[in-house]
Amino acid sequence: MKTEMIRLPAMSSYKILDYVWLALMVMTLASAFLAESAEPSLLVTLLIAVTIGLKGRLVVDRFMELKNAHPYIRFAMNFYFYMLPLVILLVFLFPEFIADITRLKR
Repeated sequence: MKTEMIRLPAMSSYKILDYVWLALMVMTLASAFLAESAEPSLLVTLLIAVTIGLKGRLVVDRFMELKNAHPYIRFAMNFYFYMLPLVILLVFLFPEFIADITRLKR
């Protein structure tokens, strides 16, 4: 008995970009709705921070075309989109401490 592989037609890169763009729009609208309608909480902040990280990766990989860029450039961009959500969470968790260490006059 011979098994045959079913080959699906390849999706064009433009169609993939369309789906990525649609996903970015849905995530943006969902985050905006969540931020405006929900009470501030760690869960809401965490969901929005994760969404920021995912959106950043999609933009870096698909729209900025940094998948094949120099590793340092790609690392810098990915680092930014990993650190930004972390900073957002830290500011939510420790607002007084962050305000104290960033105050110009003491």
